[in-house]
Amino acid sequence: MGVLWAVFRCRFQFLLLFLLLSCSSATEVVTIDVHAAKDLINSGYRYLDVRTVEEFKKGHADVENILNIPYLFTTPEGRVKNPEFLEQVQFACSKEDHLIVGCQSGVRSLAATSVLVSAGFKDVKDIGGGYLAWVQNGLVATKPKEEL
Repeated sequence: MGVLWAVFRCRFQFLLLFLLLSCSSATEVVTIDVHAAKDLINSGYRYLDVRTVEEFKKGHADVENILNIPYLFTTPEGRVKNPEFLEQVQFACSKEDHLIVGCQSGVRSLAATSVLVSAGFKDVKDIGGGYLAWVQNGLVATKPKEEL
C-alpha cells in the first residue's frame, strides 16, 4: 500500500504542478519541438538537461554545451524537487544566456522552465516531449557503451 500511495502522491503532485503552471499568467513558458530545439542549439543556445544524473548517464542529446542540473531527485518516498535547482542554474548560467531546457518526456522541463522564467531568465525555451521525442525523431544521442 505504501508504494501505491507514493506513486499516486507523485502523480498527483505533477498534475497539480502542471495545472498551476498552465493557469499562471505571470509565467510565459515557450515550448518548442525537438527540431526547433536542435536548430537553436546549433545557433548557440545552451542545452540544460534537468533529468537525474542517473538518467543523464543512460543517454542524452549529443550536443555541445550541454549541462545537467536535476530539477527533481528520486527518493524512496518518490520524486522531490531539488531545493538548490535555481541556485545551481544561476551559478552555471547568466540570466542573459539562451537556454533550451529538456527532460525525459517534457513534464519536468516545463516546470523547470517556468521557475527560470519567473526568476528573470530572459530567453528560456522548453523542449516538448523531451529526450524521448529527441530519440524518436532520430536526433543524435550519446549512450554509454555496453559492458561486455
